[in-house]
Amino acid sequence: MLMVLTVVFGFLYPLPEDTAEGAANSIILLLFAGSFPTVGALISSRRPGNPIGWIFCAMGFAFVVAMFSGNYGQYGLVVSPEALPGATTAAWTGNWIWPVVLSPVGFLLLLFPSGRPPSRRWWPVSWLLGVALVGWVVSQAFMPGPMVNAGYESIPNPYGIEALGGILKPLGAVCGILLLVSVLVSVISLLVRFRRSRGDERRQLKWLAYAGVVVVLAASVSLTTEGLVRPDSDAAIVQAMQLTLLASLSTAPVATGIAILKHRLYDIDILINRTLVYGTLTATLLIVYFGGVTATQAIFQTFTGQGELPQLAIVASTLAIAALFNPLKRRIQSFIDRRFYRNKYDARKTLEAFSTKLRDETRLEALSGELVRVVRETVQPEHVSLWLRPDTASKRRQTD
Repeated sequence: MLMVLTVVFGFLYPLPEDTAEGAANSIILLLFAGSFPTVGALISSRRPGNPIGWIFCAMGFAFVVAMFSGNYGQYGLVVSPEALPGATTAAWTGNWIWPVVLSPVGFLLLLFPSGRPPSRRWWPVSWLLGVALVGWVVSQAFMPGPMVNAGYESIPNPYGIEALGGILKPLGAVCGILLLVSVLVSVISLLVRFRRSRGDERRQLKWLAYAGVVVVLAASVSLTTEGLVRPDSDAAIVQAMQLTLLASLSTAPVATGIAILKHRLYDIDILINRTLVYGTLTATLLIVYFGGVTATQAIFQTFTGQGELPQLAIVASTLAIAALFNPLKRRIQSFIDRRFYRNKYDARKTLEAFSTKLRDETRLEALSGELVRVVRETVQPEHVSLWLRPDTASKRRQTD
């Protein structure tokens, strides 16, 4: 209902932004507010004792409240002052609610996937997270002065307590540092849990780690792109990068939901393998393409004096990339299998060698010993034994 209300409010009281920015904000709302509470509700209904589902629900709810209060306050205070009742209170809500959206990430890292810390020694970290979050919210909600967090440097906090100003300011600083330290300690707890994990728990942690890597890569690409382009002339590129980053954030609840509900849990190794292969392949082809086009343009400009590259050279570069796709993909796949999936790679090579010998060898005794060796190397069981049913029909024919 809050999502619908936010969208309707955006149509009734539009903010001074262009169409692209308005569409980007709507997509952000749908991505974040659609993924986190939906997955949270699914986990809470299936695993009500696991607090991660409720954490996602709280994050989604706080995000929609922050979006609605931000739009409401900006319209009622900046676009059309005094046109809406309670605009100052809406801006005040947006001044302190954003940490509620982001800070629960520390609880996610600490409690995933079982809903409990790795051991009892980690429980104080959860209490520290909770105390720091409450302290930060209280300090920002009642600190006197302008509402800087909401973007209003000239509008004072309507609920600020002047008598507590000397206490709330250092309290906010201390709680902010504690929040950061607690999140870092939660990351360490996740690493400790991964090191001790086995079986399904390790695969659950791999799902979360996969989502984390996607977010980090998207953030790196987004920040690098925003640093290279000009915001005034390349605003569309900046918005596209921001949307990509927010879309990557939506992978976190999806991966967490798959891991906790153990749905398609064993697909994570295949997903990681395909991501490594096609991510490396895409990056390599882009480098080859742009490097080839740049080099061709430099050579063409040197000999002809013209700066514009002919269309034929671009078509030739595209055809070269198409020709390199399959050979390069096979080489990258082989390298990744050898480097990261050595056991499976060795098992496949062993089976290929056995199938070749199976076509050439005719002696049953040699094949029996080779079969036992292959099973021992590929499956690695504790004990291997081979039983062949006696050929009673052949013995009967020999007796007759």
